[in-house]
Amino acid sequence: MVTQLQSPEKSNVIYPDDNGEPMSNNTDQFRLIVWIKENLELLFADDPNFFVAGDLLWYPVEGNNKLSQAPDVMAVFGIPKGYRGSYQQWNEDNIAPQIAFEIWSPGNRLTPMMQKFQFYERYGVEEYYLYDPEKLELIGWLRVEGKLEQIEQMEGWVSPRLGVRFQLSETGLEMSGPSGEPFMSFAQIDRLRQQAEARAEQAEMLLEQERSRSQALESRLREMGIDPNQL
Repeated sequence: MVTQLQSPEKSNVIYPDDNGEPMSNNTDQFRLIVWIKENLELLFADDPNFFVAGDLLWYPVEGNNKLSQAPDVMAVFGIPKGYRGSYQQWNEDNIAPQIAFEIWSPGNRLTPMMQKFQFYERYGVEEYYLYDPEKLELIGWLRVEGKLEQIEQMEGWVSPRLGVRFQLSETGLEMSGPSGEPFMSFAQIDRLRQQAEARAEQAEMLLEQERSRSQALESRLREMGIDPNQL
């Protein structure tokens, strides 16, 4: 058995968990980041080898702590769920995040966004989605023969990896899972939970009323000398 030792130079490198940049520049950007990340978490809750994170620093090359990006949302198939201070690719079976999402904000500049694109293309992202909530524009790229090629028609596009469908409406970006279930906010999910609980309580109340009527009928039959079990 051959044991590969990490070089002293690499082992002494510190990979910061924070690049000093804010997670979002406004409430809408933050809402969308959380919305995408948490709905993907729910969609793949039963897959132990699906990891999704928001604003997590990704280091693709061991020994180089200057080379990193923090996608607004990134998703990775093939590695276990769990805590990461940063995504150090060499510690993750050298699996690059397959999907990256970016939410455009007024604070974004073209040059840094182009650098992000080049980073994602160079280091293995298979699908890259950029959404501008102000202009209601969605652009996507898919890896073809080693390059990220722009997707011609994003309306109704289904992610090959995620199985998620993208739609644009007058209110903004809409996404839905493979079974057509729409991505929802926490408030919408909680409202559905409350409605389900109310329906369950109503069903239990109706069942209890039916039990009471049945017991009353049995009692009345017995008073008349009739065994209800013989009917």
